[in-house]
Amino acid sequence: MITSECHHDAGNRAWLNEAIRRVEADANRSADTHLHVFPLPVDWGIDLYLKDESVHPTGSLKHRLARSLFLHALCNGWIREGTTIIEASSGSTAVSEAYFARLLGLPFLAVMPRSTSPEKVELIEFQGGRCHLVDDPGEIYAESRRLASECNGHYMDQFTYAERATDWRGNNNIAESVFDQMGRERHPVPTWVVVGAGTGGTSATIGRYVRFRRLDTQLCVVDPENSAFYPGWTDNDPDAVGTGSRIEGIGRPRVEPSFLPQVVDRMMQIPDAASIAAARWCSKVTGFSVGGSTGTSLWGALHLIAEMRSRGETGSVVTLLCDGGERYVHTYYDDDWLAAQGIDITAYTRTLERFTETGELLSQPTTDP
Repeated sequence: MITSECHHDAGNRAWLNEAIRRVEADANRSADTHLHVFPLPVDWGIDLYLKDESVHPTGSLKHRLARSLFLHALCNGWIREGTTIIEASSGSTAVSEAYFARLLGLPFLAVMPRSTSPEKVELIEFQGGRCHLVDDPGEIYAESRRLASECNGHYMDQFTYAERATDWRGNNNIAESVFDQMGRERHPVPTWVVVGAGTGGTSATIGRYVRFRRLDTQLCVVDPENSAFYPGWTDNDPDAVGTGSRIEGIGRPRVEPSFLPQVVDRMMQIPDAASIAAARWCSKVTGFSVGGSTGTSLWGALHLIAEMRSRGETGSVVTLLCDGGERYVHTYYDDDWLAAQGIDITAYTRTLERFTETGELLSQPTTDP
């Protein structure tokens, strides 16, 4: 006689069912994010839109990613009742993951560079998480794995799983949301969508989606100075290295596993001074306080618009308002901090202030050939 045993963990399955219900209920409670029109001269025939991800419950684009990562880990059986969640993050992902960990009653520990803004540290702790700071940004991966092993926890590893945790074909991902909202605009299919790369998950989702829907939209990824993504893409080198980034949330010291270069049509490398000038200028002209990564994307979007104007083209460009400027009061919006970093935004600010009159960006970023 052949016998077998079935080890049904009924208690954990009940906890898992409730955990997934709570995460899904959070999505159901949150309305979709707004798509703002950026003020440009109407007679240009080019429209610019900001997808405002700062209105998520945790205040950034990373809320979507954190929700997807938790569902992915829960359904894979990696998270159980009482599991400590560990994440390597420059801040915003950790804020959002701390939120979901608290929603599920789980301990959360963020491993972050010591240079992370104090506002983000406070937000993580407000959500019930703890912060473990390291001096070398490149240490966050190994340190996260070590801590997860030490406490028998789960290392969420956003940099590996971002591109696969999100359903790029639909299910209310950011790409589907953007194109649905663009449906009634005068140029409903964007000529360009511009995003930064931190994990690479957002660019992977949008790049896959436009191909799946057979759209003519092109994807431009903007990268801050010293990040590995830009040289990795231009040289087709997955082992390219950088020194990290002063623009929190985007740019990495290595090409992350979730970055899919094949779905990116163009990349630009943006000086940090241009990113910060654009963030401040955006806050001034729109009334929405924005962070540095939004400034990076905005500079790239304006560069593309200047090119379109020079060729006599019309159309639309969409980029992201990734998070709010209130997280960077002591960095990007602090003149003393800029001086200490050796960052002078004067020339870039003047160029931006003349942009709607000239349609040109005189201080050009480095772009692909």
